[in-house]
Amino acid sequence: MLVPISEIKIASGRRNTEPDGVKDLAKSISEVGLLNPITITADNTLIAGRHRLEAAKLLGWTEIECTVCDVSGLQAELAEIDENFVRVNLSPIEFGDLLLRRKEIYEELHPEAKHGGDRKSEEIKTAKCKLDSAKSFVKDTAEKLGVNPSTVHRELQTAKNLTPEAKEIIRGSNAGITKTDALKLSRLAPDQQEQAATQLATGEIHSMNEYQKPYSIGGKQFSSLEESIADLKNPNKDASYTPGTLLADMDGLIDRFHRDFSWYDMDQCTVVFPNINREQFDYITKRFATIPSAIEEMLQKIERSLDNEEK
Repeated sequence: MLVPISEIKIASGRRNTEPDGVKDLAKSISEVGLLNPITITADNTLIAGRHRLEAAKLLGWTEIECTVCDVSGLQAELAEIDENFVRVNLSPIEFGDLLLRRKEIYEELHPEAKHGGDRKSEEIKTAKCKLDSAKSFVKDTAEKLGVNPSTVHRELQTAKNLTPEAKEIIRGSNAGITKTDALKLSRLAPDQQEQAATQLATGEIHSMNEYQKPYSIGGKQFSSLEESIADLKNPNKDASYTPGTLLADMDGLIDRFHRDFSWYDMDQCTVVFPNINREQFDYITKRFATIPSAIEEMLQKIERSLDNEEK
């Protein structure tokens, strides 16, 4: 139905529009028309389509085509979040915050989704138009975004693991941060997240690949791996192994493994998963099995040494 633009209300707290995006959209609408109506409630409060509405105003329209949907409260906020997801300039921090809020709302509307979702996927019974279904949150969000569920899960974990302090440092700066950097930042300890975020914000480093994680060897703190190596190369230093240096080396190996292994969960790699054949999968499964067996063997050697020492 056509509704006078002057009668459409914008709820407080709505995100601001992007001027360039509004101009581009106005140009497109002037050429091909409004392909998708905006969505409003029965009392003419906007649910979805803020940029389309502002583009119509820019074009001098007095009326705009609307779909009226009988939703309010959490359902309206959920629809607004889904609308904001299509914005191309959302930072990973903004995207993560929206994702966390969407999960809160979705699971409040669909408590069964906390346990994997309702396989029957019923429609919301209180709404006259279908906005959501009782699938698991990850599955529903992946379908909304048109991505693999593993992508949603990874970005959700990133948003959960980033500390409020690190987020605030990034938000308060002009430094851009990629999804890959946000993931790497989220995997650091809280104090290291704050340190790395500060370095990104001040331009001291330009990506997380440049971040030097502090090292502790033999009870001594170093600002970087290079500094610790220089200390070990000191000709006047006793460079023989101690329990501290051995365990620090092992700890560093584990950190490097997690950092490097996380690459294989990126979209660049997961996109080829469906093309892996069974023979290839069986081969790599056997290769991976050698890792825990080697670790177990080393731990058994250490434990046997401890037992002999204690006798």
